[in-house]
Amino acid sequence: MDATALCQTMRFDQTMRFDDVLKIAVLRGGGLGDLLFALPAVDALAAAYPEAEIVLLGTPAHRALLEGRPGPVARVEVLPHARGVHGPDTADDDAIGTALFTKRMAAEHFDLACQLHGGGRFSNPFLLGLGAAHTVGTVTPDAQPLERSLPYLYYQHEVVRWLETVALAGAVPVRAEPHVVVTMPERQRARALVEGVFDASTGGWGGAGGGGGGAGLMVIHPGATDPRRRWPAGRFAEVARRAARDGLRVVLVGEGDDAALADRIASTAAATATTSAEPVVSLAGRLSLPELAGVLANADVFVGNDSGPRHLAQAVGTPTASVYWVGNLINGGPLTRGGQRVQLSWTTHCPVCGRDCTQVGWTAPRCEHDVSFVQDVPADAVYDDIVSLLGPVTATTVPLRGR
Repeated sequence: MDATALCQTMRFDQTMRFDDVLKIAVLRGGGLGDLLFALPAVDALAAAYPEAEIVLLGTPAHRALLEGRPGPVARVEVLPHARGVHGPDTADDDAIGTALFTKRMAAEHFDLACQLHGGGRFSNPFLLGLGAAHTVGTVTPDAQPLERSLPYLYYQHEVVRWLETVALAGAVPVRAEPHVVVTMPERQRARALVEGVFDASTGGWGGAGGGGGGAGLMVIHPGATDPRRRWPAGRFAEVARRAARDGLRVVLVGEGDDAALADRIASTAAATATTSAEPVVSLAGRLSLPELAGVLANADVFVGNDSGPRHLAQAVGTPTASVYWVGNLINGGPLTRGGQRVQLSWTTHCPVCGRDCTQVGWTAPRCEHDVSFVQDVPADAVYDDIVSLLGPVTATTVPLRGR
């Protein structure tokens, strides 16, 4: 689906543009994927208000990814810890930090503030505290209204939700999916990191392609914030082993708890390889966000769960083969299939207690079980998707992207 097709399915009215908008605040906390879902809406705002400075009110990770990067966001202001806006809902609010942040942002005199964060129970009062001339956003029935609002209904694709929201300010879509520019220095740095880790692991890999630089590259990210979205580690190891056997170089990535998981999968795949020339290595815990973007941009295919790195891989233009729970696909799956493949689990009840998992927090609080909801997806199906994206998987037939 391109931006033109999306416009045809939604109502947009450019006469709703506000006058004299020269500075726009965009509120978007959350993780990496949350930011990426909002980027098409930010692109639309930039097109509708080409003279405006766009300031993202986001997280340290958002700043790490966007700072100095070509794109519509002029700068990122890191949000204070405030319930329902930034940080765990169970943590204490930073009342002093929030007051200072609000005062500082109010002094910027925003002409337009856009809530692209959630239902508005906490985020709308926060946004209104900025004192912007105009406000748009989403609302649940118990949320404070903004100048122009849309109802927040859980099952809606996040990209479409935020495009529909900024349409309240007369912003028409210019792209239907997230896009992140990766600079040439980032690509070169990532290439050196990948070659270095393979050289360190194998003493210089010959492989079927006759050299590390000539073989196709697959990146695997096995983690996800919600444990229920995690495909079993053994399936990732199986896919990694098969890809390496067929001539691809395989790199595992991840941060935090995902780093140990990625290292374990790489070790498992390497230990069960049939020859020493089947390289599976890990860069987990060793990449900054810009470096991760570079590695993903250099990859020929990405494999993973519904996660921030998966969305980033798509945003930098890399084909993806993903595993999704059906509810998450509705809200955050790729909209197109030219370079994106998805294997779905149709689980509708918790495998442990049987509770309906299609309902959302405020209507039916989730059970306490963190078992995988996608464990029924077979490795063969995911590997078939990899083949469909790359063609026959050998180091000599994979079309090398950008190399």
